[in-house]
Amino acid sequence: MKVIVVGSGAREHALAWRLAQSPELSELHAAPGNPGIARLGRCHPVRAEDGDGLLALARTLDADLVVVGPEAPLVAGVADELRRNGVAVVGPSADAARIEGSKAFAKDVMRAAGVPTAEQLSVARPPCVVKADGLAAGKGVFVCATADELDQALRALTALGGGIVIEELLEGDEVSLLVLTDGRHVVPLPAAQDFKRAGDGDVGPNTGGMGAYSPVPWLADVGALVEQVHRPVVDELARRGTPFVGCLFAGLMLTEDGPRVLEFNARFGDPETQVLMPRLDGDLLELLVATARGDLAGADVRERPDAAVTVVLTAPEYPARSEYAGVAIDGIEAAEAEGAVVFQGGTAVRDGQLVTHGGRILSVTATAPTVPAAREGAYRAVEHVRFEGARFRRDIAAVAGG
Repeated sequence: MKVIVVGSGAREHALAWRLAQSPELSELHAAPGNPGIARLGRCHPVRAEDGDGLLALARTLDADLVVVGPEAPLVAGVADELRRNGVAVVGPSADAARIEGSKAFAKDVMRAAGVPTAEQLSVARPPCVVKADGLAAGKGVFVCATADELDQALRALTALGGGIVIEELLEGDEVSLLVLTDGRHVVPLPAAQDFKRAGDGDVGPNTGGMGAYSPVPWLADVGALVEQVHRPVVDELARRGTPFVGCLFAGLMLTEDGPRVLEFNARFGDPETQVLMPRLDGDLLELLVATARGDLAGADVRERPDAAVTVVLTAPEYPARSEYAGVAIDGIEAAEAEGAVVFQGGTAVRDGQLVTHGGRILSVTATAPTVPAAREGAYRAVEHVRFEGARFRRDIAAVAGG
């Protein structure tokens, strides 16, 4: 089968890496891809948001499947353009992708579906959480414990433009839970926990994600959560005539009063994908084809017994600044010699040298029989990677022990 992966980040590199292991794969392509993906297949200079360009590419290649990674193309309707023209796609329609594209829409769907979520507030008063209603690349959520933090958050969100959603501040453990769905059937992936704050000890601004681990030792029943959270939303979207086809990702807070949905995303998570792909057993391509064709009945995701930990290396001023280009990167081969996998996110090649090109530069993932052992392997590999100004958290997965 010929597959196109749409996007250029570490999430897309992880998807391409896993798809490249499928015995059914004949050709792997990416649009636009990155230097890491280029080692696995062929990259094409087509932007992820360019629906016409992607359709032309799919037709030229006679592609069997397109897998859309980022949220912005989905919200913009790229999957609709491809489907209308007979191309099989993993990724929801623009209408279904509003579950991520609009927090207000997501609240309405959850109310109708009876899914527990954080209570929406009419007045911003600390402690609370304020969010951009639209897309903000994972940086549109502010946890405000003080009046000063609230003032800063409101200024930042006003600068982004668009609406603002105010919610109660929930206490508990966070977990990321992703499912594949063909619009009717729901197939869970292993659970993960990610780390959104920029600094050790969960301090600093929210980011797109600084690392993750899987499995989550304290999470007892993934199936029950999926039945309570994902399935009602999938059913509600189908009832509205906008079935969700792709990866539906719930960020959950497990409170004393039960699970509450913090947000829904309409795509594979980042960095969750980087930590989950090494844990999957079986053929990912087979599952994604079944997702696109509406044929997930009876399917399941097998997971390997090993744990995985991902540590993200970022630009020095991320998330305040994501433009960090042209700085030489070394040590990836040495890191992978330790047994880790290095997924490239914000990278480019200049004069034969791999260089930085973005905010979240690399995701270093290691596997081992336990989370503490995988954590040790990930940080051992990270020490080999070098670029000027590199930043990373040193406490990823520490909460899981070790």
